[in-house]
Amino acid sequence: MNHKYTVIVILYLMLGTGLALADTPSAEQVVKTTADQVIARLKAEREQLDARPELIYDLVNEMIIPHFDFHSMSKWVLGLNWRQATEDQRQQFTAEFRTLLVRTYAKTLLEYSDNEISYLPVQNDPGSNLVQVKTEIQQDGTSKIPINYSMHISGGEWKVVDVTIDGISLVSTYRGSFAAEIRNNGIEMLITKLVNKNTNIVNSKVTSSDTTGNETN
Repeated sequence: MNHKYTVIVILYLMLGTGLALADTPSAEQVVKTTADQVIARLKAEREQLDARPELIYDLVNEMIIPHFDFHSMSKWVLGLNWRQATEDQRQQFTAEFRTLLVRTYAKTLLEYSDNEISYLPVQNDPGSNLVQVKTEIQQDGTSKIPINYSMHISGGEWKVVDVTIDGISLVSTYRGSFAAEIRNNGIEMLITKLVNKNTNIVNSKVTSSDTTGNETN
């Protein structure tokens, strides 16, 4: 390839990437805008949600889940087991893991009571392409719960790949419990347990027991 043409192509790609990122909302903007829109929707639909709590699933799927990169999260959660899984197993696991997180967020949102959210300076990791959007949720009294969102660019948009609540990483927590299940019973059994768990929840009302306890039992 002509060297002059190569340089032009590289400059074009660099310029195009720069323009794309310039037009992309920042990671903090994504989190804040999403939070504001979700809170407004919760307030507007509070009566309907109190009467029919299962409607919260639609809200989570519509407004929150699109901002998560489930493919990357699933790879990190399974770790070495991802490479050993078949393509069909990867797709099944990703789908069930997504449903599991929908359930988790549904329970959290139903308990939301107009708590104030503070946004702290975004933390950049120079050793990776991740940024961490740091927030604090004001609880009753003076206590605050830190909730941090690890995000990266995927498909030209900032996507969440992990959530750390009060110092506990969602990905790390599930990675440990899922690894133990796979070690003892295999990945097929893990997927089967997740399918059964998620199916039971879809067929029942949203309650506090939906998001507590052993996730693979």
